[in-house]
Amino acid sequence: MGATSFLRRLLGSGQGSLDRPVHDLLSLCESLLSESGEYASVALARNALAAYEALDARLREEFFDVLARHYSPSPEAVSAAASAYQAEPSPENLLKLEDAVEPARRELFRRLNMAPGGTAALIEMRRQVLKGVRTRPLWRGIDADLMHLLRSWFNRGFLRLERIDWHSSAILLEKLIQYEAVHAIEGWHDLRRRLEADRRCFAFFHPQLPDEPIIFIEVALTRGMSAQVQPLLDSRAPLAAPQKADSAIFYSITNCQEGLRGISFGNQLIKQVAEDLKREFPHLRRFATLSPIPGFRAWLEKNAGRELLARIADPAWHLGDVPEELQKQLTRLCAYYLLHAKQDGEPLDAVARFHLGNGAVLERLNWMADSSEQGVARSAGLMVNYVYWLAELEKNHERYVHEHAIAASSVVEKLAKDHAAEPSKGKVA
Repeated sequence: MGATSFLRRLLGSGQGSLDRPVHDLLSLCESLLSESGEYASVALARNALAAYEALDARLREEFFDVLARHYSPSPEAVSAAASAYQAEPSPENLLKLEDAVEPARRELFRRLNMAPGGTAALIEMRRQVLKGVRTRPLWRGIDADLMHLLRSWFNRGFLRLERIDWHSSAILLEKLIQYEAVHAIEGWHDLRRRLEADRRCFAFFHPQLPDEPIIFIEVALTRGMSAQVQPLLDSRAPLAAPQKADSAIFYSITNCQEGLRGISFGNQLIKQVAEDLKREFPHLRRFATLSPIPGFRAWLEKNAGRELLARIADPAWHLGDVPEELQKQLTRLCAYYLLHAKQDGEPLDAVARFHLGNGAVLERLNWMADSSEQGVARSAGLMVNYVYWLAELEKNHERYVHEHAIAASSVVEKLAKDHAAEPSKGKVA
């Protein structure tokens, strides 16, 4: 069906009148879907993306509404193809069923990707869809189609691992400062310290986004497993000899592209970085994180007793000498939270789900490991070390996936048991 007949059918379907820029964009999209020549298709894709990028927020919403309603599979065609396959489950009928259930917008996105910069434009398009999908449930189909394609285009085989150092391009270094989401980088001096010889920064890149990191990780080479993050972030910290380090501490990992949300890169990144560091520094014995516990304080607010909550209500409660009894109580509660607070069988804490799902071991809790305002607000200052024992990752991963089994040290398990054995006062309900 040509662009004119499609738009005529659309306007007669109760959609109402379209704004002229959206009408023109849809006309380009229909022409792109019906074009078979590669050269003409690239030109149409470029023009369609330019027309899309010229839309304001309201007109983009109108465009997404049309994609959601009128570029979905035909229920009648799906039903007919399903009936034919049920009657005769042949390869030919299966292919017809697959064709029937694929939305036209998925093919549209494939063709838009032919344009120069098409991949980046589609990532940005998904970011905008994600912003509005809660109030417009129909957009979930658009999100699902973009997710399906992006997951295929951004599989590990297309990604390139690079070390970022002070000699990397200024544009890339600026983006590290811009994107860092765990521990903010306070300007160029701070960034330079994070890229010194006893530090490492690695990122995944994609051929279609050569100057845009997909995800990056920051590593400190240390003696022993770090228990506090502030020394790792101190731009005035003395430079240590990396050859004397026995541990690699992953202290920050940042996903840079919101439009790629839900596509997992971190597990692949950590494992490859660990393997690369092991080759560079064979004497490294331990690969561990120093991770935040972002959901702990919110969980406390809902589950801990009033007496405990009253003691940590003052924003300055952690300053000065904190009673040992309070330290023990919060640490035990945190161990209990990480091991036993679940949702659908998995840890409630998102960071825990990520590392444990990768096959890491929940090794140690660290009291007041992040004394920043943010660290105290989200996790009462506690942080956790997850250890990546390379020889055990696959086994731990399989047990987690199939049994939701959490690999934890005996110390952390004992802390959780000690909490469970405490008198009911102040305990989790």
